Amino acid sequence: MMSFASWGNALYSGDKSYPIVPKRKNWLIVGFTLIVLSIILFGARGLNPSIEFSGGSQFILSGVETTDQSVAYSVLNDYGIRDGVRVAELGQSGVRVQTAQIEPDEIAQIRDSLAAAYDVDSSDIEATNIGPSWGGEVTKKAAQSLVIFLILVGAMMAVYFMSWSMSAAALIALGHDIFLTAGFFSLTQVEVSPATVIGFLTILAYSLYDTVVVFDRVRELTSAITAQSRFTFAEMVNLAINQTLVRSINTSIVALLPVGAILFLGSFLLGAGTLTDISLALFVGMIAGTLSSVFIAPSMLVVIELRRKKIRQHTERVVKLRQRTSGAETAEAQESDKKIKVTPLKPGRHLGQQAQPTKKNRKKKR
Repeated sequence: MMSFASWGNALYSGDKSYPIVPKRKNWLIVGFTLIVLSIILFGARGLNPSIEFSGGSQFILSGVETTDQSVAYSVLNDYGIRDGVRVAELGQSGVRVQTAQIEPDEIAQIRDSLAAAYDVDSSDIEATNIGPSWGGEVTKKAAQSLVIFLILVGAMMAVYFMSWSMSAAALIALGHDIFLTAGFFSLTQVEVSPATVIGFLTILAYSLYDTVVVFDRVRELTSAITAQSRFTFAEMVNLAINQTLVRSINTSIVALLPVGAILFLGSFLLGAGTLTDISLALFVGMIAGTLSSVFIAPSMLVVIELRRKKIRQHTERVVKLRQRTSGAETAEAQESDKKIKVTPLKPGRHLGQQAQPTKKNRKKKR
């Protein structure tokens, strides 16, 4: 069985290659289908905004002996508050109660009732009233942050790679990650808080980093693509993906392990809502970002570049040359079946003492 190191070396050298770019239509169809499904979910179910976005009243109890949520529901039911009530555990001795907007004079009464029900002092209960205008301002700032981020990303990619096609492909991949993550939160109805937005912007930066790594290798391999007639642009992009595949896998695993640990701790040990919002956004977004940087961004880049006359003519020239030399049936078969082979990288080895040069004995002249 091939070791992980040998597998990575075979991918880099071209001895082993996965046809990612030749199957680009399949990846793009799957990606855009998931985007459409996410939009449908978002329209049908929407998101589950936290109190910071929707506004309302919040009570945070600390130092309670029991975190039984039914106690809080019973107290609020006595005041006729039933709709929009959310109760969550905070660690081993904390409870968070969120409701719709409550009048200031009634907040004090509910706080005293919660203190009596959970047998704590009223000073141990933090009561907050968040108005809808403040929540609307948070939503506006979150949307502005996303738009500014995408504009800066597009400009940076265009300047760094000096290619609008790479910038466009990277933005399409980021859009894929945005819709998939939003669709997941819409499907699961996990609460979306300001911490979720922070994690959301973080995973976009992570996805961009992984895409830049792949595109940087693409730029190196295709810098003089039209000066040769052996390989097409699509084949060189496929080689770049395979050469950076091990790095993408290693980076993703190293990033997902601590985030997964935080997600587990936040959900099962510290109570839902403590770390779940940001860690779940990071976990889902990192997976989506890794997949988009390998399957979506390079495939979209090839689709865009093949619409350029220069690249299209070069591809046709390479295919015609192969048909003359190998008698292939169709250009499509050539592109699908051809594997780029570069000089394999073989590690050096010690040949032993016998292979070392020996010193000749020379007699001194008298």
